[in-house]
Amino acid sequence: MEIRTAKLGCMAAAVAAALMHLGAQAQQTQQAPQESAAEAPAAPAAAAPAAAAKSDGLNMERVVVTGTARGSSKMKSSVSISTMDADTIALSAPTSAAEVLRSVPGLRSESSGGEGNANITVRGVPISAGGSRYVQMQEDGLPVLQSGDFNFITPDSYVKIDGTLDHLEVVRGGSASTLASNSPGGIINFISKTGEAKGGNIGISRGLGYDQTRYDFSYGAPLTEKTRFFIGGHYRTGEGIRRTGMSTEEGGQIRGNLTHEFDRGYIRLSFKHLDDKSPTALPVPVQVTNGRISEIPGIDPRTVSFYSPYWVRDVSLAKGNGQVSSNVNDGLAVKSDSFGIALSLDLGNGVTLSENFRKSDNSGRFIGVFPANNGMTGAYTIATGPQKGQPYNGRAFNAVVFNTSIDDAGNTLNDVKLSKTLNLGGGKLTGTAGLYNSLQTLGLTWNFNEYLMQAKADSPALLQTSTAAGATPGLIGPAWGGCCSRAVDMEYKLTSPYVNLGWESGPLNIDASVRKDNQRATGTGNIATGGLRYEAATQQLVNYKVDHTSYSVGGNYQLQRNLALFARGSDGVSFNADRILFGTPLDGSAPISLNTVKQVEGGLKWRQGGASAFLTLFQAKTSESNYEATTRISTANRYDAKGAELEAAWSLGEFRVTGGLTYTDAEITGTAPGQESVIGNTPRRQAKVVYQLAPSYEIGAATIGASIIGTGRSWADDAHTIVMPAYRVVHAFVKYQVNPQTVVSLTANNLFNKLGYTEVEGDGHAARAITGRAIKASLGYSF
Repeated sequence: MEIRTAKLGCMAAAVAAALMHLGAQAQQTQQAPQESAAEAPAAPAAAAPAAAAKSDGLNMERVVVTGTARGSSKMKSSVSISTMDADTIALSAPTSAAEVLRSVPGLRSESSGGEGNANITVRGVPISAGGSRYVQMQEDGLPVLQSGDFNFITPDSYVKIDGTLDHLEVVRGGSASTLASNSPGGIINFISKTGEAKGGNIGISRGLGYDQTRYDFSYGAPLTEKTRFFIGGHYRTGEGIRRTGMSTEEGGQIRGNLTHEFDRGYIRLSFKHLDDKSPTALPVPVQVTNGRISEIPGIDPRTVSFYSPYWVRDVSLAKGNGQVSSNVNDGLAVKSDSFGIALSLDLGNGVTLSENFRKSDNSGRFIGVFPANNGMTGAYTIATGPQKGQPYNGRAFNAVVFNTSIDDAGNTLNDVKLSKTLNLGGGKLTGTAGLYNSLQTLGLTWNFNEYLMQAKADSPALLQTSTAAGATPGLIGPAWGGCCSRAVDMEYKLTSPYVNLGWESGPLNIDASVRKDNQRATGTGNIATGGLRYEAATQQLVNYKVDHTSYSVGGNYQLQRNLALFARGSDGVSFNADRILFGTPLDGSAPISLNTVKQVEGGLKWRQGGASAFLTLFQAKTSESNYEATTRISTANRYDAKGAELEAAWSLGEFRVTGGLTYTDAEITGTAPGQESVIGNTPRRQAKVVYQLAPSYEIGAATIGASIIGTGRSWADDAHTIVMPAYRVVHAFVKYQVNPQTVVSLTANNLFNKLGYTEVEGDGHAARAITGRAIKASLGYSF
C-alpha cells in the first residue's frame, strides 16, 4: 500500500509540474473565467454574493453545478435544489454523512446504521432495497460508487464529513435523470474546498459520556500567483456512541488537491486516502403485539450493538474454499485510495471543454450482528468470557454474523463535455454534448455464521450449543441452511452519451436533455454448497447488455427579481446490479429487469426581505424489480407518489431559522402475480409527513441553535401489519467565539434521547432505531 501510494504521489507531482510549466508558457490573451467548486466549466464562483447571504436564507443567487449542464443560480434553474455550507453542517452535530442529509427537505435518509450502511431516497421514490438505488452520491461531481444499492456496500460508507468539505448540493428529481447515471431520484454532491483563501484550522472533539476522540485539520494557500493547494482530514478513535466494551472506532481520511489556473481555465489534481473502521448498527430483538413494537427488557435499540470482547473469531469460507478468520468487533471497515484530474478550458468563440476523471481503489469488510429471532428464556451455559462454564438463566437469541468481505469495489470514472453558446434573436442558446464512461468492479464474499448469544446489552457472552459445530464456542453453523455463503465477482461497464440544450431570454430559461445509458455486465456468482464449499457446477455466469434512454424537459420563468415559477418532466433509470444475481438467468438468454422513475414537478421560488421559500409539487411513478437473497423471493412492484415539498428560511436581526416540510401520498399500484393483496397500500417506511426546523440566535460572541427533525407514522411492511410510530428528534448546539481564532462548541445529537424506529423485519422479531443521545465538546483554532 505504501509503495503504490508513493508512486501515485510522485506521478501526481510530475504531472502537476509539467502542467504548471505549460501554463506559464501560455499566451496571455484574456482574463480567465471564474471556475466553480466542481467540474462545470466557465461557471461563476460557487459562493453566493455577500450582500445576499444575510437576507436570502436559501441562497437563491448561489451558482450550483450539480444536475446542470453549466453552472446556474438556484433562482434561474428549473430544478429543486438545496445547498448547505460547511459551517451549517458542522453545527447540526452529524454523526455520519447520512445524518447530514436528514436536514435536507425532500430527502429521506435512514441514518440509523452507524457511520455507513444508510438507506437514502427522495420524495415518494421507495426504499425497497438497501442503500440508495435511485439517488447518486457524488464527491466533486463523480459518483462514489456507480450503483448505490450494492449488497453490504453503500456510498455513504466511503464519504466522511470533515474540514475538507466546502458545501453540499442536493438535486431532487428533474435533470438528475439525464445529467448523471443511476440517479433518477436525485444527486447528492459533496464539494471539496480548493484553497482559494490562505489559512487553515485544527480542532479536537471529545465525546461526553461516551468514548470518542477526534482530531481535525485543514489548510490551503496559494503557491504562486496561479497555483494553489488544499489539504485536510481527520483521525478518530474510541468506543463510539453505542456501547461495545472496547475500542471499536479507529481511522480517518486525508484529502487534498492542487489547482493551477490558465488564462482560459484551470486544471486540478486531487487525491483521497481513507482507512477507517466503526461499528455498524443492525436491527436488534424486539416484540410486536397487535402491530405495535415494544422493547425487550435489557435491550435498548438506541444503544445496543452486540459487539463484545467475548466474541470468538469468526471463521468463514474464502472464494478458493480456504478459511478466513475475522474479528467480529471490526464492524464496518472501509479503505479507499483515489486520484482525480479535473480540467476546464475556455476554447474561445463561446466553446468550453470540461473533463473530470477519477480512479479509486475501494475495499473493506462489513461485519454486523443480526438477530435471527428475538430469543427465549432458558437455562444455558456460558461459553466465552470470564464466566465461561457457569450457568446462565435468562434470555438468549440466535445471532447471525453478517460477515462480508468487500474484496473489490473500485471504479474508474470519466465525464467529458463540450459546450457551445450562441447569441440568437435576443436570447442565448447553449448546447452541451457529453460522454460519461465508468468501469465498476464488484468482488464480494458473503458468510453468515449463526451463534447462540446472551440477550443483554453490556458485553454479552456466547453460550454453549449441542450442535456438531459446538466445538467452536457458541457456533451453531451456517445460518439459514447455508443460503448465504456467496462469492460474487462482477464488472459493470457503463457508456452514457448525453445532450443538453438550454435557451435563456430575459426572464425565461428552458432546457431539454436526453441520455442513453448502456450497461454491460460480466462476471460470476456462486452459492457454497451447504455453506461449506464452492463447486464449479453451481457457478452462475453473467454476460448481458441493457440500455435505456432518459429525458428531462424543464423551464423557469422569473416573474420578477424575487419570484420565479418552474416546471419539469423527466424519465430516468437505475440499472440493477448484484441484487438480481441468483434469481433469473443473467447470461443474456432472458430479459433484464430495469428500475425506472417518471416524474413531473412544478413550483415557485420566492424571497422578500429576510424570508425566502422554495415550494414544489411533485408526482413520481416508479417501476422496479427485486430479488431477496435470504428469502429467495422475487418482487416486481409499481408505485405512485404525489405530494408537496416546502423549503423556507427567515431571518430577523440575529435570529435565523430554516426548515422544510414534505407531504407524500404514495401507494403500491402493481405487484408480481400472487402478491396482489398489497395493491393500494402505502409503501413500507413511507410517512405522509416529514419535517425539519433549524432555528439559531447570535448573542454577542455566542451562537445557540437547534435542529428538529420529525417523521410521521408509517407502516413497517407493505402488508400493513406493523406500525412504526411517529417521532421527533432534536439536535442542539452552543458555540462561543473566544477570540477571532479560537472557538469552543458543545453539540448534542438526539438531545432528548428519543427512540425512533427506522425499519422492522417483516415478521416483527427485530427492528432498527436511531442512535441515542450523544453530546460532544469541541475546540477549534483557525490560522
